[in-house]
Amino acid sequence: MKACYIEQFGDRSRLTIGELPTPQPAAGEVRIRIHAAGVNPVDWKIREGYLNDLFPHHFPLIPGWDLAGEIDSLGPDTSRFKPGDAVYAYARKPEVQHGTYAEYITLPEAYVARKPANLDMIEAASIPLTCLTAYQSLFDAGALQRGQSVFILGASGGVGSAAVQLARHRGARVAALASGRNAAYLTQLGAEKTIDYERGDFIQTFGEWMSEGVDLVYDCFGADTLARGKMCVRDGGRLVSIVDPEGGAGLAERDIQFRFVFVEPSSAQLDELREMIEAGDLKAKITATFDLDEAAKAHEMIEAGHTRGKIVLRIP
Repeated sequence: MKACYIEQFGDRSRLTIGELPTPQPAAGEVRIRIHAAGVNPVDWKIREGYLNDLFPHHFPLIPGWDLAGEIDSLGPDTSRFKPGDAVYAYARKPEVQHGTYAEYITLPEAYVARKPANLDMIEAASIPLTCLTAYQSLFDAGALQRGQSVFILGASGGVGSAAVQLARHRGARVAALASGRNAAYLTQLGAEKTIDYERGDFIQTFGEWMSEGVDLVYDCFGADTLARGKMCVRDGGRLVSIVDPEGGAGLAERDIQFRFVFVEPSSAQLDELREMIEAGDLKAKITATFDLDEAAKAHEMIEAGHTRGKIVLRIP
C-alpha cells in the first residue's frame, strides 16, 4: 500500500512517500480503505520524537490519528459493519506505528463509527480527533452544563472551533480568545464574546464581560496564555488543558479543579457527534486540503500554529 512514513525522528524532510505492507485485520478488527486523513499538531510532534516517552514507537512509523474511509475487510469476531460501509474513526493505538497517512489501516471495531451522511470524506476526516477532544474536555473532564460559562483559549484552531460549537449546543455561554481576524468566524460558530489576544491584556476585556469569572476555562494554547487564563476561572470552578499537564499549579487555594485531557477513542461519542452533524448542530471547518504526496506542506502549515479549523490529506 502507498503510505507516508518516517524511519527516524526529525524534521519534515524525514517524511517519505513509498510502499509498505498492507495490514491484515486480526480478531475484533476491521480494515479500512482510507479516503482522507486529518492532520493535527500531534502529528508533527510525533514526527519530531517529542512524544517518544509517552507512547511506544516503532519504525517505519506512519503518522496520523483520524480518518474517513470505507470498510474493506473484516477480521473474525466482528459484527457491526460490512465491506463498503462508510466510516470515520479516531485511530490512536497503544503503540505508535500504523497511522492514517496511508491507503489502509486496521483498527478495533470499537474505535469505528458510521460516517455522517451529510459530510463527504474530506469533511468527515476533520471530525474525530478534534471533536472527541473537545467533547471529552468540556463534558467529561470539565463537567460543563447548560447555563454555565466557558472561556476557550486558542479558540480558532481545530479543537477550539469544535469546542465553541459543542459548548454553545449544550447551552453554555461562550467566550473565545483568538486573533482579531478570527472574530467573525468564532461569532458565527456561536461565541457570545470574542477577545483579541493581540490587543493588549485580554484579562481586562474578559473582566468587562464576566467579572466574576467563568465556570470553566478550556486551554488549547498553553504557555503564558494559560497562566493568565487561570485568572479568569471563578473560585470553585474548573480548568482543563490539552496542552500542559502541569497547568493546574497554584490553583488549590482557590478550590479550582484541574484536568489534563489526552483524548481516548470512543465510537459511542462519535455516534453522538454524527447525530449532531446530521442535525446541523456541528459543522466541519476545513482550512486546507493536500494530497498525500504533499504531507510535508501540510506539516509546515500545522507547525505554524495559526490555522483556522482543520487540515486534511486526500488519500488517492
